[in-house]
Amino acid sequence: MPDLDKPPLHQLTVDEVFTSLGTREGGLSPEEAQQRLSRYGPNLLKEPSHYSLIWGFLHQFTHFLAILLWIATGLAFTAEFMKPGEGMLTLGWAILGVIIINAIFAFFQEYKAERAVHALRRLLPARAWVLRSNQPHDVPRSEIVPGDVLLIEEGEQIPADARLIEAVEMRVDTSSLTGESQPKRRTAEPVTDGHLLDIPNLVFAGTPVLSGRGRAVVFATGMQTEFGKIARLSTGVKTSLSPLQKEITKLTRIVAMISLAMGASFFAIGLWTGLGFWISAIFGIGIIAANVPEGLLPTVTLALALGSQRMAKRHALIKQLTSVETLGCTTVICTDKTGTLTENRMRVARFYMDRLEIEVQESCLVIAGHVTSAIEAEEYAPLFDAIIHCHNAKRVRHTDGRSIVTGDPTEVALVEFALAHGLLHHNPLPRMGELPFDADRKRMSTLHWREGRLMAFVKGAPESLMPLCNQIFHQGTRAPMSQEDRQRIMAQSRTFAHQAYRVLAVAMREIEQGIEKLDIDQVEQSLTFLGLVAMMDPPRHEVPEAIARCRQAGVRTIMITGDHPLTALAIARQIGLAPKESRTEPVGYCPVIEGHQVETMSDEALRRLLTPTRPGETEPVFARVAPRHKMRVVSVLKDMGEVVAVTGDGVNDAPAIKKADIGIAMGIAGSDVAKETADMILLDDNFATIVNAIEEGRTVFDNIRKFSTYVLVSNVPEVVPYLGYGFFGMPLALTIPQVLAVDLGTDMVPAIALGAESPHPGIMDVPPRPKSERLLTVPLLIRTYFFLGLNSAFLAMGGFFLYLFTNGWSWGTPLDWSSPLYKEATTVTFAGIVLAQVANVFSCRSDRLSVARFGWFSNPLILWGVVIEITILALITYTSLGNEIFRTAPLPLWIFGPLMLGALMLLLAEEGRKMIVSRFVKKPASGPVQGVH
Repeated sequence: MPDLDKPPLHQLTVDEVFTSLGTREGGLSPEEAQQRLSRYGPNLLKEPSHYSLIWGFLHQFTHFLAILLWIATGLAFTAEFMKPGEGMLTLGWAILGVIIINAIFAFFQEYKAERAVHALRRLLPARAWVLRSNQPHDVPRSEIVPGDVLLIEEGEQIPADARLIEAVEMRVDTSSLTGESQPKRRTAEPVTDGHLLDIPNLVFAGTPVLSGRGRAVVFATGMQTEFGKIARLSTGVKTSLSPLQKEITKLTRIVAMISLAMGASFFAIGLWTGLGFWISAIFGIGIIAANVPEGLLPTVTLALALGSQRMAKRHALIKQLTSVETLGCTTVICTDKTGTLTENRMRVARFYMDRLEIEVQESCLVIAGHVTSAIEAEEYAPLFDAIIHCHNAKRVRHTDGRSIVTGDPTEVALVEFALAHGLLHHNPLPRMGELPFDADRKRMSTLHWREGRLMAFVKGAPESLMPLCNQIFHQGTRAPMSQEDRQRIMAQSRTFAHQAYRVLAVAMREIEQGIEKLDIDQVEQSLTFLGLVAMMDPPRHEVPEAIARCRQAGVRTIMITGDHPLTALAIARQIGLAPKESRTEPVGYCPVIEGHQVETMSDEALRRLLTPTRPGETEPVFARVAPRHKMRVVSVLKDMGEVVAVTGDGVNDAPAIKKADIGIAMGIAGSDVAKETADMILLDDNFATIVNAIEEGRTVFDNIRKFSTYVLVSNVPEVVPYLGYGFFGMPLALTIPQVLAVDLGTDMVPAIALGAESPHPGIMDVPPRPKSERLLTVPLLIRTYFFLGLNSAFLAMGGFFLYLFTNGWSWGTPLDWSSPLYKEATTVTFAGIVLAQVANVFSCRSDRLSVARFGWFSNPLILWGVVIEITILALITYTSLGNEIFRTAPLPLWIFGPLMLGALMLLLAEEGRKMIVSRFVKKPASGPVQGVH
């Protein structure tokens, strides 16, 4: 078995690599490869534990509220079996229907197989070329083993972690692993030290080869690769309940305990007062049915679905419904840089030529404050000629007909600049030759024929190219380069580099006739300096405003990137995450925390670093971080009580995305791994969309609070008839089927309408609500049960007795439950509750502001909800089918006069309460007033 750890492979010569891995230049024999395949296993990532559809579906029947409803269903069927005809059968089937519908809806909404590893596998090539017994073989990726010699070509993806033994102009894109946007050059030479992912003679599974070719010896396969380690991190993270799930669980448990306690108590009271076992059982079950908010769970689910639809219209795709609300209480966003805050494509940003710094805008240049086009700037034509010709990028036709540029990102940026500024309208000069880039020279040259002369264009690192220049292009003519010119150019190069630009120097030379050998020594000398080109992966233009909105909303934004510290700091300054550079800072000052520092920090030290000492304080910027570092930062933030959202687009972001309270992936540039792991996908890759989603999330919580209040209000007028029946011997004013008609019928659409309220303007001007804040606070419960609820009960019971007394009934007279008068009277109670809820749906839009402040037509769905509510009331009251199912009877129209007057009085009473509260009670500082517009 080859020793994969000692000595480190990157420090060995090529021959020593062969010895260490037990292979040879011609590769393994087929027999050796088969033996190693048996020893190390296939080059595949392990499958996640299989998600069982059956168990996933059955789980929807076993949560707390479902168990409570199962108990109620069992009691109802038992009561119907022992004493038929009391309405218990209808109750049982109705509650069973609620359980099944909720289970099906929740299953299809929440079912999400753990496919992150499958997505990782799709990023890896299906086949690869290897040497076996000195012959090339095209083999499945799964059959690659340690010791195999890979044959690597431009455009391929590396199938396993390997040590290069030959590299010709090879550059790879490691951004999916490191987050660093610049491509990495690779060499076969031994390297003494360095960060693992930056060691130039190592290549890693899943990284694409942008240019060049080479050979490499595999040293890790499957789960032992860097890809595999990230997969292990992702699948090892356990997800927890969202804040809303915890709140709904607490709410349902409280309501359930109250319901069960009241049901058992009134069952005992009924037995004690001599009502008999079955009447007492009906009494107890009725109390339970009246208290359990059967419609709350489907209404919450539908409200979240509506929220997710609104987010989709704003380019945020929600995969997990509860994530909609989780966004609303987010306190920290940990964001990747490359592809999230930036465009993930290099762009030419500035030039330096003729002692002037030139700013590049979308279609023009800004030179000394004057705006001009690149075509009109004739004095800079030689520089642009060199840019146009000295590259190997290619323009290809995309499948949708668009022309795109491919190749090294730096060269792609040069060509795209030329395209954007109209510099490619002429045919290019014929290329006569090329001196390719190499790591020693750090430059490349191309030779072109122009008007009978041979021209050389050269570009490369300023420190490599400047010593070869003896002339400078100044004011349209060549002039000797002075030492002062050289120092000025190098100083400008350092300034660009300090600002995190990638800097290229560009030069040219006219080749004299008579030179026989066009080699490096002959061509790359006596050059004329044309200018410096500064490039950067720029921030998205909408990001600074989004960062400012987050700060205003009390949401902290922390950049965590694998990119270079200077690059990270420069981007942070441009988007407002870090203060602008100060002259008082020492040279090289960089308030950025690198991954190796996170590695050595204690949890307490990291906690202090992540704790702001005052509001609005600059957040730390993390650079050169590995996936484990990012996960640790997220874990510490969660331990501090923060609600953390993590954004990213690369494979390296997947573990932290899964660890977060809500993971957010980029939809366009994001890897499949990030998308499959995330809870939310940004369809437009726009960081500003996150802010819109947070706004929607806050709105969803406010709306859930509104309709929860609305749904629970009707519990009081549903319970009071049973209290009066048990304690005071009143006729039972409401039947169980009528309770269900309210909870699962008339209340549903108005509740959904409250869940569709739009965000109010001030919702992003306050900090996120504390995690300790309950969905229904004590003041809200007091308002719900003891003000709105009791007023509704007074209206319903008042209508019940008004109708009985008007029709000749007197107190103490027995009332036959099968008589028309009794059915009509209970129908009046039912109608009273429905009309009270019509008033309550307007009252519940805010607990402080008058309904007049909203406008009666600002939410058309509420008006439709009222229409549907009244329609259902009419169908239940005036159709034979409704009468039969809900044990109702048609009512004379005169009774609706007192009921509607009572509903109006209820609305006016709530308006009076709001007026008093708004005048004498201060607005809480912890969060927005519910429903404020």
